[in-house]
Amino acid sequence: MQELLNKIQQLKDSEIKGRIDTRLAEFSIIKDQQKETIFKELCFCIMTANCSAGKCIEVHEHIGDHFLTFSEFELANKLKELGYRFPNIRSNFIIGARNSISELENIIKSGNDGNNLREWLVRNIKGIGYKEASHFLRNIGYTNYGIIDFHIVDLLVKHKIVEKPKTLTKTKYLEIESVLKSIGNKLNLNMAELDLYLWFLETGKILK
Repeated sequence: MQELLNKIQQLKDSEIKGRIDTRLAEFSIIKDQQKETIFKELCFCIMTANCSAGKCIEVHEHIGDHFLTFSEFELANKLKELGYRFPNIRSNFIIGARNSISELENIIKSGNDGNNLREWLVRNIKGIGYKEASHFLRNIGYTNYGIIDFHIVDLLVKHKIVEKPKTLTKTKYLEIESVLKSIGNKLNLNMAELDLYLWFLETGKILK
């Protein structure tokens, strides 16, 4: 583990810290925005399962406010036209999630803690599991959440911190999340900060 801690500390002492701080500042204001803005961020997180972040950012920016207005057929066709991998099933999930925009806003504005919100998302939004729900929470400014995907798992496996799981069940997700929180505590980083440092280590990018 010490090797990984040293690598992250080196990044904290470099210009990467400023870039990560800027990105987190962008995230921090989202949950105070209008419900439509919050919903569009949820759409992005629904899209990212098993798809590259870069491609999802490109498609998400292109569709923009049409996430709020397209029919399922129109959205599927646009996703397909833009080269997105799962146009039909994800358009179905996104249109279904529209019915929960106001309820989602109410839960966020009511000051519910992130864990309650994450559980609600997993239970009520098709296409959202623990990874996607944590992604959404991080992207709207909840700092105690990061994204445990294959990039992060592979990095932890490479440093012999965890064993590679066959599947990322809820139990395994929360177990790895606990390991990451422990690493964050050693470095004085919250989960959102740690997530971006780990992502940069593994990919050389700071995305969303």
